[in-house]
Order: sequence, then C-alpha cells, then structure tokens
Amino acid sequence: MHRALVTPLVLVGIVGLVACQSEQASKPAQPSAPAPSSAHVARLAYPAAARSDTVDDYHGTKVADPYRGLEEYSDATNTWIEAENKVTFGYLETIPERAGIKDRLTKLWNFERYTPPEIEGGSYFYTKNNGLQNQNVLYVTDRLGEEGRVLLDPNTLRADGTVALAGTSITEDGKLMAYGTAEAGSDWNIWKVRDVATGKDLPDEIHWVKFGGASWTKDGKGFFYSRFDEPKPGEDLKAANKSQKIFYHVLGTRQSEDKLVYDRKDQPEWYLVGSVTDDGHYLVIGVEPGAKIENGLFYKDLTRPDAPVVELLNKFDAKYEFVDNDGTTFWVKSDLDAPRGRVWAIDTNHPERANWREVIPQTGDALQGVSSVGNKLIASYLHDAQTRVRVYTTAGKWEKDVELPGIGTAGGFGGKRKDTETFYSFTSYTVPGAVYRYDIAAGKSELFKQPKVDFNPGAYTTEQVFFKSKDGTRVPMFITYKRGMKRDGTNPCLLYGYGGFNIPLTPGFSIGNAVWLEMGGVYCVANLRGGGEYGEEWHKAGMKLVKQNVFDDFIAAAEWLIKNKYTSTPHLAIQGGSNGGLLIGACMTQRPDLYGACLPQVGVMDMLRFQKFTVGWGWVGDYGSSDKPDEFRALYAYSPYHNLKKGTCYPPTLVTTADHDDRVYPAHSFKFAAALQAAQGCDNPVLIRIETRAGHGAGKPTSKRIEEIADMWAFLVKSLKMNVQGVVASPGHG
Repeated sequence: MHRALVTPLVLVGIVGLVACQSEQASKPAQPSAPAPSSAHVARLAYPAAARSDTVDDYHGTKVADPYRGLEEYSDATNTWIEAENKVTFGYLETIPERAGIKDRLTKLWNFERYTPPEIEGGSYFYTKNNGLQNQNVLYVTDRLGEEGRVLLDPNTLRADGTVALAGTSITEDGKLMAYGTAEAGSDWNIWKVRDVATGKDLPDEIHWVKFGGASWTKDGKGFFYSRFDEPKPGEDLKAANKSQKIFYHVLGTRQSEDKLVYDRKDQPEWYLVGSVTDDGHYLVIGVEPGAKIENGLFYKDLTRPDAPVVELLNKFDAKYEFVDNDGTTFWVKSDLDAPRGRVWAIDTNHPERANWREVIPQTGDALQGVSSVGNKLIASYLHDAQTRVRVYTTAGKWEKDVELPGIGTAGGFGGKRKDTETFYSFTSYTVPGAVYRYDIAAGKSELFKQPKVDFNPGAYTTEQVFFKSKDGTRVPMFITYKRGMKRDGTNPCLLYGYGGFNIPLTPGFSIGNAVWLEMGGVYCVANLRGGGEYGEEWHKAGMKLVKQNVFDDFIAAAEWLIKNKYTSTPHLAIQGGSNGGLLIGACMTQRPDLYGACLPQVGVMDMLRFQKFTVGWGWVGDYGSSDKPDEFRALYAYSPYHNLKKGTCYPPTLVTTADHDDRVYPAHSFKFAAALQAAQGCDNPVLIRIETRAGHGAGKPTSKRIEEIADMWAFLVKSLKMNVQGVVASPGHG
C-alpha cells in the first residue's frame, strides 16, 4: 500500500469548532440560570487579568475584546498563568478522592501495548510500551515471534518524557530510517536519520517541519519533506504558518543545500505534502487550500530529472486521496458526486473526467480509507460509526469481508502490493486495542498481541441509541455503563462530542474512561453532524453557516439522556477537546442550565480571530471567516468568548490547555477562562488548568496524561457529588 498522504486538513481537524445558523449579529438570548450548586459555598478569588478597551469593527458591528492582552506571551500573562494554576491546584488538592483516582489510573495504565507492525526490507517495525513509559519505544525484528531490539527510545531524549516520536519513514531495503521528534507538545518537528543496523544517527538534521513527514526515493539516497519558513524569534508558537514548500534532502548534506522541489508563491495558503509512490516512479503531491475543504492532487515524474509538476486534479471540486498506482493509472479515493466515497482509476495519459473508470462504487456506508496491499484493495467503511472492512480485487470486484472480533473500531491494513500479510488493531469502549495479523491470501486473521489490563470488560455493556435533534435529524450515540445499572436519573454521566472536520468518533478503549466506568459513571459519545460518520453530507450539515446543527445535536443528546433517566442535570458533565472544546464552550453558553459540570479542553473559543494564529487560517474551510459578513454573523452568534453574559450562573467548569499548544493557540482558553470568571453569577467554580511543556495533546507523556485525567475526574467527583467510596475514595488506593 502507498501510505495515505499526511493531510493538514485532518491535522487541523483535530481542532474542530461548531457553528451557528443565526443570521443576526446580535448575541442570542440567554436562558434562565440554574440555582447555584450547594456543593460550593464560597466563591473563589480569581486572579485579575489585565483588561483593555479594545474594540474591533466587523462589517459595522463593534465587538469588544477586553482580554486581548492574554494573546501575548508577556510577563503579565505569565504572572496570570502562575496565579490561575495556583488557584486551580489549590482547589483540586482539597478533593480527597483525587489521590485515589490517580492511583487507580496508574495501576490500570501499567499494561503492555503494541502498535501494528510495518514491514520494510523483510523486517518488522513496531512500537511498544511496557506500561508506564512516558513514550512508546520503537522496535525492529526479523521474526514476528521474537521481541526484537530497541531501535529508538524517545524516553532517553529528555528526562521528563516530553520529547515524542512524531513520525518515521524507512527505506525500502530497511537499512535507514528518517524519524521526526516533537518537543513539549509542539507541532514543530525535527527530522533525523538513523542507521537501522547500528542504531546510530547520521549527521543529517531537518528543521521547521510541520504537518508532513519524510518520503524516501526508491534508491534510498534522500527523501522529500515539507517545511515552512523559519519564524521570527519568539514567534514559533504563535505566528501564522503559511507558504509551505516541498524540498528534497540528499543524504549526507546540510539542510541549506536541499533542493526546492515545489513552491507556490501565488498560493501561500496551500498546504503541500509530497509522497513517493511504492514503485518509485512518481512524487504525488497533496494540495489543500486552507479556505476550502476540497483538495487537489498533483504529481511529478521522478524518472525524468527535470519533469514538471503536473496538476492532475486542480479544480478543487471534491476530496481526493491517492491510494496507489498501476503504471500510469492512479487509483484515487474521492467523494466527487459520491458523498460517502468511491474509488476511481485515472490514466494520467488520458486524465479527462470522461476517461475515468469507477473501481469501487459508493455504498450505503461511509468509505474511510483504502489500502493497496497483497495485490488487493482493502476498504474500510463506517456503518453507524462502527468499522466494516471489505476486500476487493484491483479491478474492483468484491471478494470478502474481513471478519472482525466484534463491534468496534479497526485500524491499520498497511503495506505494499507485494506483501502477503498486513496488520490491524481492533478496539471497543471496554476492550483495549489488540493487534491482529491478516493473511491476505487465506483471508484470515490471527491474534498477534493481546493487552492484559486490570479491568473487567464483562462487567460493562455498550449500547447504540438514536435520538432526534432539534430539526428532526436522526443522530446516533454510544452509551457504556455497568451492567445492572438503574435508570433512575441519579447516575453520573459524561457526554463527549466533537462534530467537525469530517472526523468520526468511533468506539475505542481509554484507561481514563475505564476508571470513570469503575467509579459508577456512564460514558456517552454522540456522533454529531460535522463529523465523518456518514460521509460528506453529514460533514457539510455541520459546518460554516449551519454549524449550529452541531450544538443542537449535542444539546438534544443531553436532553435525551435526561428524559430517558440515564442521568439528570445535576449529574451530567460534558467534555470535548479541540474542535470539541469549542463544542463545550458553545453549548455551555447557550444552555448553562442543562449541565452539572463542563470540561472544555484545548478549545477554539474566539471564533472571530482564530485564523490569525499558527495554522488557524486552515480551518476557514470548515468554520468560515469573520472577514466575510455572513460568516461573521454566524461565528459571532456562537463564539464562546463573545457569548458569555455577566450575572449568568454557569456550571462548574474546568478549562484545560497547555503552554506549547501551537495548534489551538492557548490564548483561546486564557481569554475564555478570564471572561467566564468575570461573568460568573454564582459560586460554581471556574478553573483553568494550564499544563507546562505540553501542547495540543499529541506526544503528551504518560505521567502528564494520568495527572490531567485524575484532576478532571476529581473535579467531576466534587461537582457532580459522586459517591466513589470503595472504588477510589481513599488516598493511596491501589
């Protein structure tokens, strides 16, 4: 299989946001506020954030931005951060269950886990974590039955575990590995080259790489990579990243000598990521305009030294994903006139649309990905947010379905057309990810690695329900809980959502959620519009001017859970990260009366200025932009930062972010927290937890992840008045 191109749209999609149908520039009316929680008898004293009289004019509408100063990394901002963390951790330290929760998380987290192996040069490359290692360790072996040897241990790169492996690319002969590292959670990567046999690094070093990996030429003499220009000093975590370029690095030379392969000075907002086809013939370039959700595919013939870049698909009229090629014929997955996806065969000698041949037609399920391995096309679908995998011939004839271990999520199926085997992982809400080997010729799976966790999945059950949103749309939701649970409205319930960037939420195991279930909690995941559960139509039904559909879906999910007595408002918490952080911010400002606690994580909270920081401009295709009058009105109507109303009683809220988040600039959370604290009309706590030497989430050390989850669950225990005695109540519980 030719690896799918790393798409910046997906990467920024990990930040998604939600939108509003309202065409009014005025803010929506606030519902009546709930009574203050009796669990909090004294209002906390919050640090004073510097205010200004900053006012912006958006198409004739004056909008105040009193906390603009928190966008700057200044002494005043740093002082405010330290003071906020002091209040937050002072509050969390008073919760007696906190230590027990951390102990239980630590015990459950201590299990051996693997990723599906990748095959290169007859060797198998995979990562493993012994349990509590901060970062996964990369291994290589010549035989599947052997443990292999350590090729790269990121835990040795920094004592606190904050340097993570960000990507690898191995030569076809398996002798050299290019690898990227990310420090302190930043999206910036440094790429180096390691000799696989000796484990020693070569002198090569590549800087200022973000949203793109390395792709070797067939001869192993060098690799292509994408990079941005070096930011101005002190601006690396804030400045907008534009004008991405593709370079070729010759092994053994300095980065300054690298050859510029492709650059579009006329299109600074194009993401450009190149990948070499498995036959070594072409460099395929994925092109994503930041202002559109559609993309293009270009290519360069590597057999001709001065071959130009050919704009194969340049209309930006749909989404295109290169799968593999058979000589001059490219197999391309696309949603062109097929919102749930299909596969085309395009002859580059005759690329006109009339000459395209449909290989895999659209079905009733959403096509998520296609790999070319073992001379087959393996297609992964979502059926009501659950994985289905089908095997086709390269001519497009269906042969069989892959028999999966159950209802859940499968991922992997990588490799090359010549391979006879592939690997995949399978997981569900109560079963940790196991790795399977799939024999392509026989069409059979066998267990490769099975994690052993101190958790009893048989004690819990997952059901899928469907509820109606405000406009009557049928929306699915997964609910996981302890068997025998009484539906009497008293159960602590955590409702999670995302709803954006065509990204689906599918079943997956989490130690944090396992502990939540052990504590008597109900865990719910709503598959909101804006995501990718049902293809492009589902995505477009929750973006730009109709983003309010996403909030309506989530609010309807909460109301359904309450109506059906799974929980009630005092016992219901909501959680979401990145795009989901926006979701929580919007829903808690629109319906503060509906929830017992809120956990907005690394969220996009200022919808009028998000495009001004780091890669925020790349989200305009999903959200729209305040630069356009109609999109401004929609954004302003739901922007969490701008829709807080002084004197409203907001639910207990714990905002989380990190100082090195250069995906969603942390000032979003800073400004929202400061404004929320100033607006709060009751004694419910409003806290912000600001992690240091961490970013948007990727590569976060195990130790920091455990601490953050322990703090969130402790906050919910107090806010929802949970009784966890006998589970994690006593400090030191193991």
